[in-house]
Amino acid sequence: AETVAVIGTFNDWSPQAHLLASEGNGLWSADVPGAGPGDHYRFLISSGGEELFRIDPYARLVTNSAGDAVVIDLSRRRRPPFQMPGWHDLVIYELHVGTFTDPPGGDQGQFRTAAQKLPYLAALGVNAVELMPTTEFATDYSWGYNPANPFAVEEAYGGPDGLLGFIDSAHAHGIAVLLDVVYNHWGPGDNALWRFDGWGAPGKGGIYFYEDDRSRTPWGERTDYGRPEVRQFIRDNALMWLEDYRADGLRWDSTGYIRDVAGGGGGPATELPDGWGLMQWVNDEIDARQPWKPSIAEDLWGNPALTWPTAAGGAGFDAQWDGAFVHTLRRVLVPPDDAGRDVAAVARVIEGAYEGDTLRRVVYTESHDEVANGKARLPEEIWRGQADSWQSKKRSTLGAALVLTAPGIPMLFQGQ
Repeated sequence: AETVAVIGTFNDWSPQAHLLASEGNGLWSADVPGAGPGDHYRFLISSGGEELFRIDPYARLVTNSAGDAVVIDLSRRRRPPFQMPGWHDLVIYELHVGTFTDPPGGDQGQFRTAAQKLPYLAALGVNAVELMPTTEFATDYSWGYNPANPFAVEEAYGGPDGLLGFIDSAHAHGIAVLLDVVYNHWGPGDNALWRFDGWGAPGKGGIYFYEDDRSRTPWGERTDYGRPEVRQFIRDNALMWLEDYRADGLRWDSTGYIRDVAGGGGGPATELPDGWGLMQWVNDEIDARQPWKPSIAEDLWGNPALTWPTAAGGAGFDAQWDGAFVHTLRRVLVPPDDAGRDVAAVARVIEGAYEGDTLRRVVYTESHDEVANGKARLPEEIWRGQADSWQSKKRSTLGAALVLTAPGIPMLFQGQ
């Protein structure tokens, strides 16, 4: 960047009214006394003869994933107290805001409509809801694993006020809220951080991303975990959800791609020590500030070191999704006859634990991954086109019984 200015409704979008001063090392700053909640703004960066209009990477609210940043104040709301359920009592319900209360006519669900079903979830016995990613993404329809603006809340779901209201309503029903966060990649669509200051190697994303073969993941560009500013950005993001929004914990998406270029199974040659160190740092920060709030890894490689304490070289997570449990049970429940069932394998996964601690694993037969990508809900997998059949109902119920009684933290997927 050669020059940087902040332009917005507070200065009639003037490129000269509020120029930022360079502090060296890529840092630029200015005080804007007239800016306040509700103002729209952008950064105007001059770089190599180009004028770049950029959304603030730390923006808490955007008009859309390719629009303006909006100034908001998250501290104005009075928040009722809440006691996190005991770790050994958790029953998690994974929920996608856009489809959980999907109304007829093509619109998507919102935080407001999802909150209307909290009494149902409480009656079901759920005491923790895990929201699939709610950060701003390209278009209004997505699973959420394509984050465009990592600090902003998806406006189509109701934005920051909607998320704050949902969490308050959940707490009033005795339900904790865990947020799914995506730190293994950003983008690919409307990626606000892509070549933020105009610089980048051919085909690469610039200052926020690796500039070599470490950049590639199946879903978008991997962030540079070795760059102090990027590490701080991710750390600040995690703490924002827990402190400003009062979420009760985090579920980290695909940690295998944070700690390993190949996604977790490539061996020492593909390990990413920077990514492992980032997870340790963020989990230590959470433990130091709000130790009752869990961090859960979706890694699916069964690596016990993910839940070791950081002092022992572990990543410091409190639990991880148990891939062996879900895959074994689905292999046993789907076949139509007993010859296709390995009961010994069922016994092994029921007895499973990480370092002898069963509460370091989350057990389930359905998640967003298990019901998509060519697969289906378990009753439908058991008998395609006959999900309401006796066989489908009984065998999927056996699976649910194992989830809810096996040692571990049980998780249901919406509608299960």
